[in-house]
Amino acid sequence: MITERHAPDLPGRAVIAQRWNRAVFVHWRVDPSEVAPFLPAGTRPDVHDGSAWVGLVPFVLSGFRFLPFPPVPLLGTFTEINVRTYAVDDAGRRGVVFRTLEAEHLAPVLAARALFGLPYRWARAGVRTDGRRIEYRSRRHGGRHPGTRLRATLGTETVDTDLSRFLTARWGFHERHLGRTIWAANSHEPWPLVTAELDALDDDLVADAGFPQLTGRAPDSVLAMPADHPGFLTRFTGAHAIS
Repeated sequence: MITERHAPDLPGRAVIAQRWNRAVFVHWRVDPSEVAPFLPAGTRPDVHDGSAWVGLVPFVLSGFRFLPFPPVPLLGTFTEINVRTYAVDDAGRRGVVFRTLEAEHLAPVLAARALFGLPYRWARAGVRTDGRRIEYRSRRHGGRHPGTRLRATLGTETVDTDLSRFLTARWGFHERHLGRTIWAANSHEPWPLVTAELDALDDDLVADAGFPQLTGRAPDSVLAMPADHPGFLTRFTGAHAIS
């Protein structure tokens, strides 16, 4: 069980940095057997209270840079929306497994695919805020066009529980890339989380990621960053093979 809010020291030199803001975490419980077929070799479902979890997580990314260089020009600030689950490997590393990641700008999509094999998709995406209300929309370019529209009202009650840490205190990701399972670590300040209410969800992304049964029922957890939070810097190491 994850109980530590603070990231451990990075195991190597950071190679990428970016700033995260306005995150909303929408999660559903699922049986671990439903998640297992989607996980990279050498990992298994990470569970909380006997359940695996699938999340739909939109946020705003800015300041993308390859360290030690300054932010990549022309990228600015853009929306990213991922569908994810969670795995643990034999070394006990608990990480995110991304099923899909939607992003507005093509350059980071191509870079993340090349460096890490991450399943990024180029999409039209955006966010709109009004006080404590936030709405995300996306529609994928080319071929099939799955998308999402998510609207939520952010609360003011601070959340810090075993479940909230399990879902958000993730200090790396697992991925299958070039025939290997890789691990890449990340580091950032603890997630500031508040309660949130999901007002509306019209989503194809979760089904497209292999979980068509989920969005027809209410999520089991909805959390968010506070409306006035300025965001925080996140750093990633390079990947190394674990199997």
